[in-house]
Amino acid sequence: MELKGAVALVTGGNGGLGQRIGHALAREGADIAVMYAQSRDQAEGVARELASTYQVQAEAFACDITDGAAVAALVGAVTRRFGRLDILVNDAAYNKAIPFADLDGLTPEVWEKIMAVNLTGPMLLTKAVAPVMKAQGRGRIVNIASVAGLGPTGSSIAYAVSKAGLIHLTRCMAVALAPETLVNCVAPGLLEGTRATANLQPDQVERSASASLLKKPADKDDCADMVVTMCRTETMTGQTVVIDAGRIFH
Repeated sequence: MELKGAVALVTGGNGGLGQRIGHALAREGADIAVMYAQSRDQAEGVARELASTYQVQAEAFACDITDGAAVAALVGAVTRRFGRLDILVNDAAYNKAIPFADLDGLTPEVWEKIMAVNLTGPMLLTKAVAPVMKAQGRGRIVNIASVAGLGPTGSSIAYAVSKAGLIHLTRCMAVALAPETLVNCVAPGLLEGTRATANLQPDQVERSASASLLKKPADKDDCADMVVTMCRTETMTGQTVVIDAGRIFH
């Protein structure tokens, strides 16, 4: 798909990886809707930077992605502002580090919040953009999962299960939305400079990096470039690509 003039909605667009994704898409000429949950000033700053750096249109939008009505309103606002919606990047996520053995710490409240943001939110967004993309005759959805969704690893059982669900949601939505809309997924390993990593203990970060073949964290720009590739593709759908410096093989 030609990206110049396309419109991309990036959830969590003010976060560490979300910003890199916004820059990568804007560099190709896409207009960007920067969705945020709470940090309005930061998101508006990101939108201004994208617009001035790449001479594209960019604007910040607030949304609670766990609220179906709010998601519908968001998609309506974006399509009214830009006239179309070609790309959805589901990058927004929530994480809380709880050792796997600490089952008491994995409360129903923590479980429900992680599932709501990491899995239900992308499902609601995908359902909301699906008719828009079908009517346009084209669309691309890229989910940002994690290597924690491919094995019993990561910061908590709930996080790992939510990302496993997102990977399978990618496959199922690829079936549901073909042929107009292609749905793919990036599964990063440890990423420095993100809110999710900031919630981890320093020893967890060190262990994750040292366990990789390349002995370093995954690169946010590599992940952002893969999102661009998944938006350009005409023949890949339902796939998950791991970028983790060599830890998980699937």
